[in-house]
Amino acid sequence: MICSYCGQENSEHMDLCSFCVAPLKKERPYLREHLFLDQCELSFSELSLFHTYDLLILLRLVREERSTCYRLMRSVQKAPEGVVVDSDTLEFAESDYRRYKARMRVIEGILIDRMGYKPKRVDDKLLASLKLKIENS
Repeated sequence: MICSYCGQENSEHMDLCSFCVAPLKKERPYLREHLFLDQCELSFSELSLFHTYDLLILLRLVREERSTCYRLMRSVQKAPEGVVVDSDTLEFAESDYRRYKARMRVIEGILIDRMGYKPKRVDDKLLASLKLKIENS
């Protein structure tokens, strides 16, 4: 088995590289072709296998959805007095907002572990510069 970090040949039954002591059977992140908002619901261990670039795109999607949920929740809460909003609708709007906020924090936590910070804003400029660095390496 060849180490994906240092390129040294190791025997098949080893778990760690004999040269650099890196895990030989650990799956490394790879770029995905398509990302969907539903993928934010994956577990921490599954999200940690995502490439940093993909996590940034997913963070962007989750932040947009969280903002949409927040605006919806606030509009329901601020409904005129004549309009009756049932408690189920209000609870649904609040739970959606809380769920996306928690998912956003999980993704931000993974990014902090990798990058040392969480980006304040994930815009096209940030993604383009990161994509260029990936293609050049």
